Amino acid sequence: MVRKRLIQLIVILAFSCIYVTANAQRGINDTIPVHAFITPEGDTIPMGYLPDFTVIYYLNARQKRYWAEWTRLRNAVYVTYPYAKAAGRIMNEINARLAGVSSKSERRKIIRSREKELRKEFTDKLTQLSVYQGKILMKLIYRETGNNCYEIIQEYKGNITAAVYQTVAFFFGTSLKQNYDPNGADRDIETIVRDLERMYGIRG
Repeated sequence: MVRKRLIQLIVILAFSCIYVTANAQRGINDTIPVHAFITPEGDTIPMGYLPDFTVIYYLNARQKRYWAEWTRLRNAVYVTYPYAKAAGRIMNEINARLAGVSSKSERRKIIRSREKELRKEFTDKLTQLSVYQGKILMKLIYRETGNNCYEIIQEYKGNITAAVYQTVAFFFGTSLKQNYDPNGADRDIETIVRDLERMYGIRG
């Protein structure tokens, strides 16, 4: 009997020491309540909620440059995308009116009448674009029409006019003959355009 009581006393003292030691070592992060989460299969898993915390990360020079370029590109796409969509729509309208018209004089008449309307509607807006935004616009026009700007001018205004505009573009450090590669060099533009179309429910 004495031996049994002695064993009980030792066990009680041992648990008391463990409890006192645990409380002495407990910090602010040791007071997280733990709950039980029961899975659909019937297993019980301990579950707790950690307090929120803020992570502050500073970009290095390369990362800052990348995000600055990305922001510049995104803004340029947002500005010029509506004009590119309008260009695609207008080309479809002109082509529909030209369908079945074989007379060169009649075709020029149709093109010139539409050109006058376009100049009145878009000239002031387009002249406010930067050279960089103009380059992005030409990329997006190719995306919408399937033709680069040189081919479009050549089709509607002739070879000489297309060559003149190409020369002007050259002096501004660009080209009317640039194409659009959504899976290569223009992948970032394509990503931004697709996000824009999803955001506003625009059909490509």
